Amino acid sequence: MNVEIVTAEELSTAQLHEVWRIRDAVFSVEQNCREPDVDGFDLRADCVHVWIADHGQQLRSYARVYRENGTVRLGRVATRKSDRGQGLSTAIVQAILDRWAHEDIAIHAQAYLATWYESFGFEITGKPFVEANIDHVPMTRSGRYPTA
Repeated sequence: MNVEIVTAEELSTAQLHEVWRIRDAVFSVEQNCREPDVDGFDLRADCVHVWIADHGQQLRSYARVYRENGTVRLGRVATRKSDRGQGLSTAIVQAILDRWAHEDIAIHAQAYLATWYESFGFEITGKPFVEANIDHVPMTRSGRYPTA
């Protein structure tokens, strides 16, 4: 399982297309999200894309990281339905935690995944809210969290 980490500068047009394809498949089609996914963050200089792809370079699992007000933000974590249960998202989140191990990392987690994120050291830091018609909770993982 090869986790790739690509900065916005390094991102090819074909790779950007794959990023949008997986997010469209998971968020727009599967979760029926009606809010725009293309939000202007993907090509920012501070945006980093993290994924696992098959041999044909189709993304199987994906996440992105960028800074917002000085805080590392993790978001758009998505795994194709056919690839779930194989530890792909776990590998991606672990790679992100390894790279930004000593920084606080914030996420707006889908509420049903809060326990999964807690297994990585994230803690709920606020009240639940609805985003894109999906229940979410704000969570943060402290950069002081002990690493394995």
